[in-house]
Amino acid sequence: MDFFKLTWHRITYWEYWPFWLIYYPMFPVWLYYSFKARSIFFFNAANPSMKNGGMAMISKMDIYQMIPPQFIPKTLFVDKNAAANVTLERVMDQGIHFPFIAKPDIGMKAFGVEKIHTEEEFEQYVQWSPSHFLVQELIPYQNEVGIFYVRRPGEPSGTITGVVSKEFLSITGDGHNNMLELIKKNPRSHLQLKVLRKKYGARLNDILEAEETMVLVPYGSHTRGAKFVDISHRINSDLIKTIDGICAQMNGFYYGRLDVLCNSFEDLCEGRNFSIIEVNGAGGEATHIYDPKHSLWWAWREVARHWGMLCEISILNNQKGHAYLSFRDGRSMLKQNGALQSRLKFH
Repeated sequence: MDFFKLTWHRITYWEYWPFWLIYYPMFPVWLYYSFKARSIFFFNAANPSMKNGGMAMISKMDIYQMIPPQFIPKTLFVDKNAAANVTLERVMDQGIHFPFIAKPDIGMKAFGVEKIHTEEEFEQYVQWSPSHFLVQELIPYQNEVGIFYVRRPGEPSGTITGVVSKEFLSITGDGHNNMLELIKKNPRSHLQLKVLRKKYGARLNDILEAEETMVLVPYGSHTRGAKFVDISHRINSDLIKTIDGICAQMNGFYYGRLDVLCNSFEDLCEGRNFSIIEVNGAGGEATHIYDPKHSLWWAWREVARHWGMLCEISILNNQKGHAYLSFRDGRSMLKQNGALQSRLKFH
C-alpha cells in the first residue's frame, strides 16, 4: 500500500485519528457535566479508593491490590533503581518464568509493555525503564475483552454498559510474500511498520507458510494495532453476575473498564478460565466505540452517555463526603501524565 493510500485510510477511518481530535470537539459536553457537578475535575469522586478516581497517574500495583487475588496474574513490583540480576532472582522466586510480561507501574495505552523472553531482554528493559514497573506471569489465554462496568453508589449491584473483543495484530502467510510484504498489504499493520521494523529487524524478510498465522503484537491495545470489535450484544445475565461479583469486592470502585484475558467468552460468563490484566477507572474509555463499523457520531453519543454516568456517580459520592480534585491538583495531574506518556511512547 503506497503512502497516499495509507494516508487517505487514516483520514477516512476516524479510529486512527489522534486522541485530541476525537475528544476536543466534545469539550462543551464535559463543561456541561462540570457545571452540573460544580467542578471540572469531578471525576476524582467517581472511585474514592483510586488515586485521581482512576483518571491518570495511578499505580497499577495499587489497583491490583484492590482486586481479589484469585482473579489476577502473579505480579511483582520492581523499583526502577533495582539491579536486574537481583530483580530476576525475585521474579523466579515468585514462580514467574520466561516468557513474562513487563510493564510500567504507571502507564497508559500499552506504552512500554513488553514480552520478555530472555535474561538479556530483561536487562535491556531495566536499563530503559524510566519508572517503576511490574513483572507479570504470562497468561496463556488468547482471547481478550474489555468490559465496562458501572454501579451507582448505594445500590447492591451494577451493570455492564459495553463489551469489546480485541483481535491482536497478526498476519497470515501465503508461502510467497515475506513478512514485510504481508504487513504492507493491511493498513492496520502497515501503520505499525515503524515499530515492527524495530522489533523484528531482518526477520521481516522471512516467508511464512501458506495459512500460517503470526501474531505481531500480543497486546490488546488499539494504539498498537489491535482491532476492536463491539460485542455488547452478547452481554447476558451470567456475565453481569460474574463481573458484578468481582467488582463488589473492590471497595470504592463504581466506574471503569476491566480488561480480561479468557479461554473463551462462554467460560468468562461462567466465571472460569480468565484473568483480569487491567482495571481502568475514570480514565477508562468505552473502547467498543472503536469498532470500525461505528460512526464518529455514534461514538460521540456513547462517550457522552458514559460521561453522564461518571458525573452522576461522582456527584453521589461527593454528597457522601468524597472530595473533587482541586483545579491546581487536576492541572498538575494532567501535566505529569503528559510528560510520562511522552517518555513511554517512544520505547
